Amino acid sequence: MIPVRWSRLRTGAARAHRGLGPSGDPDPGDRDPPEIHVGGEASLSRLERAQIRFIRATLRPGIADRVIRALQGSVGQWWIRVATTRLTRVHGLDRVPPWDPAGSVILVANHRSFFDLYVTTAGLVSRGLPHRILFPVRSAFFYDHPLGPLVNGVMSFFAMYPPIFRERKRAALNLASLDEVAALLRRGGFFVGLHPEGARKKDDDPYTFLPAQSGVGRIIRKSGVPVIPVFVNGLGNDLARQVGGGLIGRGRAIHIVFGAPIDFGGLACAPASPKTYRQIAEKCLDAIAELGQEEKSYR
Repeated sequence: MIPVRWSRLRTGAARAHRGLGPSGDPDPGDRDPPEIHVGGEASLSRLERAQIRFIRATLRPGIADRVIRALQGSVGQWWIRVATTRLTRVHGLDRVPPWDPAGSVILVANHRSFFDLYVTTAGLVSRGLPHRILFPVRSAFFYDHPLGPLVNGVMSFFAMYPPIFRERKRAALNLASLDEVAALLRRGGFFVGLHPEGARKKDDDPYTFLPAQSGVGRIIRKSGVPVIPVFVNGLGNDLARQVGGGLIGRGRAIHIVFGAPIDFGGLACAPASPKTYRQIAEKCLDAIAELGQEEKSYR
């Protein structure tokens, strides 16, 4: 398959990218959002507030951003690849267009393991991915435990941002988080990994999924950037066992199947609404499901 450049892919989503509704008028739902949690910091703990403010500061153009990008692209992907390369089989990379450093991209993946996005993205970084990497993450541990910031920094160089909170009373903060991600994507130079299911599916069937969550659709609709689907199968949730088996080449094969950028058709310019967001997320899961059926042939 002949690669397609990102600039061509932006054409179909250009109206959404510019914040225009289907009629060509400004869409008030797509204005750049205020910074995350500005109005809700009182509901955050000191630890949560401190880490959010620190990471947000590094997202601004400057030396901190450049250093983190360099670390994510070197040490951050190196140790993951060392721990998994012997078991990993990658398919469909020819469907992924060449990278545009000035643009942004979203990767959507099924969710079976804590490490789906890390292993998949490490492989892309080794093949030239130039963007700052972000994975929105549940706030539990990474933002509310004293060791959370250390693990976030050491394991991913602060890729695990922004936090998503479980408590309903902080639901408004989650919307602010999603809109901040969309604004960063519109700015350009970011790679964001998302799970349309929202949570890990823990049964024995990797080819069916949990219901699609509208938050993923919200980010996609408001950012208007290309979306790459990927299906991952074979990763576990025990870090020590996964790394140990990967180092000696023992354990289940890890199959990663990339798809071509998703064509959302009219959904890319549909009025911003929870229904539209859910339909976009469902479209992502449909694309991932097709890759799952392809993955069966590789086992």
